[in-house]
Amino acid sequence: MRSRRAFDLIKVCPLHSATVSTGLPDSGRKEGTQPPSAVSSRFLAIFESRRKKKGRMNEQQRSTLLQSASRFLPPKGINKLSYGTAGFRADASVLQSTVFRIGILAALRSLQTGGAVIGLMITASHNKVSDNGVKVADPGGEMLTQDWEPFADSIANAPDSESLIQLINEFVKKENIPLDGAKAATVLLGRDTRPSGESLVEAAKHGISSVIGAVGNDMGVVTTPQLHWMVRAKNTDMKPSASELDYFDQASTSFRCLIDLIPKKSHQGIGKLIVDCANGVGGEKLQVLKEKLNWLDVEIRNSGKEGILNEQVGADYVQKEKVVPQGFGPHDVGIRCASLDGDADRLVYFTVISNGNNQIKLVDGDKILSLFALFIKDQLSIVTDDTNEYQPRVGVVQTAYANGASTKYLNQLGLQVIFTPTGVKYLHEKAHEYDIGIYFEANGHGTILFSGQFLCWLEDRKSTEKGMEKQNAAKRLWAVSKLINQAVGDALSGLLLVEAILQHMGWSVDKWNELYHDLPSRQLKVKVADRTAVVTTNAETIVEKPPGIQEAITALTVKYPQGRCFVRPSGTEDVVRVYAEANTQEAADELATCVAKLVDQFLGFHF
Repeated sequence: MRSRRAFDLIKVCPLHSATVSTGLPDSGRKEGTQPPSAVSSRFLAIFESRRKKKGRMNEQQRSTLLQSASRFLPPKGINKLSYGTAGFRADASVLQSTVFRIGILAALRSLQTGGAVIGLMITASHNKVSDNGVKVADPGGEMLTQDWEPFADSIANAPDSESLIQLINEFVKKENIPLDGAKAATVLLGRDTRPSGESLVEAAKHGISSVIGAVGNDMGVVTTPQLHWMVRAKNTDMKPSASELDYFDQASTSFRCLIDLIPKKSHQGIGKLIVDCANGVGGEKLQVLKEKLNWLDVEIRNSGKEGILNEQVGADYVQKEKVVPQGFGPHDVGIRCASLDGDADRLVYFTVISNGNNQIKLVDGDKILSLFALFIKDQLSIVTDDTNEYQPRVGVVQTAYANGASTKYLNQLGLQVIFTPTGVKYLHEKAHEYDIGIYFEANGHGTILFSGQFLCWLEDRKSTEKGMEKQNAAKRLWAVSKLINQAVGDALSGLLLVEAILQHMGWSVDKWNELYHDLPSRQLKVKVADRTAVVTTNAETIVEKPPGIQEAITALTVKYPQGRCFVRPSGTEDVVRVYAEANTQEAADELATCVAKLVDQFLGFHF
């Protein structure tokens, strides 16, 4: 970066007309020119002066921040907050100060990225309705870079206004952020349907406007993925006016394209779909898509008009409890059902079991990933052959929590499966390394990323392929790249893609669920004195420290057919999480229990 800044300065620096290097000794210089050392010294002095000024807070800015911050003092006696994958989350009543401060952070991030649009979302996703949270979207629509998370932690936990200003001032100097009002900054704000959201958005606006030159644009009630999509579209897709309406238009147009490209249009439909919208923002947004698509075979339940957000409804509840959400029951047996979470960034499918006491057959994120991977592989095999110079690289990214049966199935398809540590930020980052990167967690959060090189190649194939079959396959892949939200996991775009693929295949949800059978699994957690004593490697599947524990886990695991087990420290509390798989539920339970006892022996509370 410094060499680039130096180059920019040279272009405008009046000293540029002086002879910097003549190739001659000093005695051979023309009269009136300056020796190289003199020019270099003066140039560096000017450059350093401007660099220091760029990262300095002037008195007006300091006064504005101090005055605003004094109105949003942190409440006394709350626990220390930590910025993670979900941003900050807590009871909504204690978040005013935090959200105000993250408004400042978002404005600074916009300035630091050259005026790029940054997103700020007020949501607590699948948490109870009395909670809320705040998280930041970077210019590409992805989550806030991990490099800024320590700064988020420090300002959120600053005890008073003076401490806050000092932390900001130090960070601005370190990052060379122009804080003189000369540059504009833009932050998009969104919120879910929680009653506390409106006041928290106002706190965020105050934080943003306390940075001179920064503007907060309130997009109102939106899904989290919609806000991320708009940020990405404004910055990377060259759509400065991108709006929620553009999101709906692109999703519906791409979905129609996939339906129109189904080879046998005469085949019978795949039946009715019922969607549980968690009494959240997804209900009203899915209704918009339903009307745009004239989609008669979808019924929206738990839309938010009645009922409590995330209370015995939503993707998180369905995936963890494996029972029907409120409003579903025996009358829904045999019907394809789906469930979104509170801010519509997670998606799972299910069917109601006949005479099953509200039990379900779950179709989780692993199965959604497998369906997407199968479809993309099939279309690529039509478009490409061995004669192509360009062979797109496809990578499927999972965490250790992915069911072993799904990994085996994907390997049997001939796909490369890569593991990362737990957390969407790791999955998303790894997926970017491929021409087509597909990732999902079992909880239903995931997406597909397409490289610019692949999309350029694909656009050419849409029109130059001579065979209609190859042209159509290229068009399908192009439509997928437009339908799926490449910024972040999106339950609405994911739902449309699942429905399009099932119609393309002519599959029922039961046939989809038969791609493979999940191995029985069990998750437990063990309270420990210090979770940091556990150090893992190999995408959290191997324990390096404390010594001896991994050997003991391996010795236990090999006793069980199809056994697999790992332990990892929690990111938020002093517990170690245990995951076990085996060929029967009884064996998985027993393996998990044995390993949990082992963890307790090594790390538990022993006085």
